[in-house]
Amino acid sequence: MTATAASTQLNERFRGYYPVVIDVETGGFNAKTDALLEIAAITLKMDNNGWLVPDQTFHFNVAPFEGANLEPAALEFTGIDPYSALRGAVTEREALEHIFKGIRKGLKANKCQRAIIVAHNASFDHGFVMAAAERAEIKRNPFHPFATFDTASLAGLALGQTVLAKACKAAGMEFDNKEAHSALYDTQKTTELFCRIVNRWKALGGWPLAAVENDQEPQAASAQDKPLGNAADTPA
Repeated sequence: MTATAASTQLNERFRGYYPVVIDVETGGFNAKTDALLEIAAITLKMDNNGWLVPDQTFHFNVAPFEGANLEPAALEFTGIDPYSALRGAVTEREALEHIFKGIRKGLKANKCQRAIIVAHNASFDHGFVMAAAERAEIKRNPFHPFATFDTASLAGLALGQTVLAKACKAAGMEFDNKEAHSALYDTQKTTELFCRIVNRWKALGGWPLAAVENDQEPQAASAQDKPLGNAADTPA
């Protein structure tokens, strides 16, 4: 079946929002005081059949801002040596300006009104991105100031799992725990998970929205519908 023009346009899918998957690695939990050490972002697009797929990838190691707090437990958890020359770290401003420039191009190309962060436990990543942008005095921040798409919540609904690794496995995806807690790897996996959930909803007939009469309740999905992890009819 040929997809309608509206159903294959990204700006029609999320009420004009342009979803960008983000993951950060940090020197602690406090976005105002703790260092941003690594950031990755992946933009999304729709193919000609209306399936959501990854588009551009951005990835930077970030140097701690002046006076930043670095919690030893956080560094042990991520395995990051903040001051290693091998990291090729850039400033927060350099990283965010490059990412934001790419996002603004995507906004224009897809005729979207504003970018929205997609992340696993999204309030954490959103907080660090916003705090870094404020420190860097970046005035043209493309992201919504508080709204996010949280894949932990979406995976809880669609898969019954909220931990990223477990949600990915429930969706039939590979997940290497040795690669986890790298911003790039976690962003790639979060992107794949988000696309699978959105595309599975489409495959089940949930998108485009069917007209519902005022006096009718929407029909529940059949118990015989395939689980998300077996969604062989949607893109990986």
